[in-house]
Amino acid sequence: MAATVSSQSSGVQQARAAPAASRWLRRALNLAHRDTLACIGALFLLGVFTGAAFAPVFSPYNPTTPNVRERLALPSPAHPFGTDELGRDLFARILYGARPILATGVLSVCVALLLGGAIGTASGYRGGWLDNALMRLMDIVLSFPAILFAILIVAALGAGLVNLIIAITFSLVPVFARLTRSFVLSLNHQDYVLAARTLGCGDGGIVCRHLLPNMLPLLLVQTTALLATAFSTSAALSFLGLGVAPPTPDWGMMVSDGQRLVFDAPHVPFFPGLVIALTVMSVNFVGDGLRDHLDPALRNR
Repeated sequence: MAATVSSQSSGVQQARAAPAASRWLRRALNLAHRDTLACIGALFLLGVFTGAAFAPVFSPYNPTTPNVRERLALPSPAHPFGTDELGRDLFARILYGARPILATGVLSVCVALLLGGAIGTASGYRGGWLDNALMRLMDIVLSFPAILFAILIVAALGAGLVNLIIAITFSLVPVFARLTRSFVLSLNHQDYVLAARTLGCGDGGIVCRHLLPNMLPLLLVQTTALLATAFSTSAALSFLGLGVAPPTPDWGMMVSDGQRLVFDAPHVPFFPGLVIALTVMSVNFVGDGLRDHLDPALRNR
């Protein structure tokens, strides 16, 4: 009897799970139909992250081991992207070289979001002298171009992955701070916030329960845009020799090393440069798709 009841309950659960899975599938297919570029970008980014995480699975070659007998080999089944001037497999170097740029971009954006979000929330919510002091400080940082500010920090701290993350983080903090402040100022006088304040809700409760949930979709869209900026800045700094130290592969450094071979072996700088461009474009496509999906005015067009 108990076995019969258990089998019936499991059958009911499976029956309920099937429509839920089909709904998610239909929703994903509808989203793919409405925004093909965003889905293509998401799939490409998934491939980049997967390739970076499981690089030894996709390529048997060591990205730092030279093989002078196969130097400057053209793309072939054995070497899909060819080899560089030291005979190192370019496909393997691109897979492993994705790790520094992805780690730098994701970590710097996440830390900048936390720091800039806290600064912007405090500035917009408190106002007064605190708002003026924090925003003037952010204006000073924003007066420098982001890439120049990052170069100054790396030049002061020295090259390396950690210093690269610090440099890009501090160049993005003012952007997140100003964005968050503008969101807080626009939400701070909404009826539900005023009602919560009238009912005696504390500042922490208002920020956590009313402001943050309404800011998150907007911040998510802006985060994807700044993630593309972080990727391109990381590649640019590595191109200038301010990234990870060789022989660790890095996309920007690979383009820099291959620029002198652009006429003799154009595939050497071409493939890492192409991957940088496609990665930045894919992030922008995903950001545009999120914006269209999360903005009701755009979603109903």
